Amino acid sequence: MTERVPTATDMPSPRGAMLREFWYYFSVNRGAVIGLVVFVGLVITALVAPLIAPHSPIQQYRDALLVPPSWAGGRPEFFLGTDPVGRDIFSRLIHGARFSMLIGTVVVILSLTSGIILGLLAGYFRGWVDTVLMRVMDLILAFPSLLLALVLVAILGPGLINTMIAIALVLQPHFVRLTRSAVLGELGKEYVVSSRVAGAGHLRLMFRTILPNCLAPLIVQATLSFSTAILDAAALGFLGLGAQPPTPEWGTMLAEARQFILRAWWVVTFPGLAILITVLAINLIGDGLRDALDPKLKRS
Repeated sequence: MTERVPTATDMPSPRGAMLREFWYYFSVNRGAVIGLVVFVGLVITALVAPLIAPHSPIQQYRDALLVPPSWAGGRPEFFLGTDPVGRDIFSRLIHGARFSMLIGTVVVILSLTSGIILGLLAGYFRGWVDTVLMRVMDLILAFPSLLLALVLVAILGPGLINTMIAIALVLQPHFVRLTRSAVLGELGKEYVVSSRVAGAGHLRLMFRTILPNCLAPLIVQATLSFSTAILDAAALGFLGLGAQPPTPEWGTMLAEARQFILRAWWVVTFPGLAILITVLAINLIGDGLRDALDPKLKRS
């Protein structure tokens, strides 16, 4: 009986092996796995919010103002109670997940894309390009992030879109500095020199040769920036400069309910818990990504 010779299709692919290795190091961190489960649940909730929300997030029930949760002596149709104008808090929290996911996604895409481009230019060309770009980034970082976001929103005008643009501009310098540092560490390596000798152009060297080897720290930073964007948007909403009523954004919900803190604890407790759980879950995922993508942590 002849022995079957293994073929190329029987061998595990390098990409599959890398994914298994990544998941192994990520899953060792139990907190990261829990955070991932919570985050996936939030994403699913945001996608199917209109289907699972028992009420419209903007529907006002005039006969149910500041009704407590159903399990605390309230009415059974309002599980988490109602707000000062009679809107169902549970439904608004579910729809608020959509805005939080939208804010985090848009802010990270804007800041990551612009930060990578500027960081690549600064680290690759050096000289006056590096000097000008990094001094501008230092100037932005000299201001407290929330204060700068407030100023930008005040200039652009209150609203969800302007809030996302302002937060993206505030978070951009972190990606610029991180990309520049990674590019400087890769420029002198043999594979870059070989590509340059082979005749690769500047764009190919930057985006095809160097950038893929700089993505690991950028992915971790993007995850942490996702939670920062949600926090900053909630803070701006609380100050009345973010999403405007009746948008069911968690920070705006807190702003509308702050004068009822002593009378109706539920109107501020549940939006605050939603922000806390979301940010904590994303930060736990960021810790897990750092453990899985950092070669030094793998060796230890």
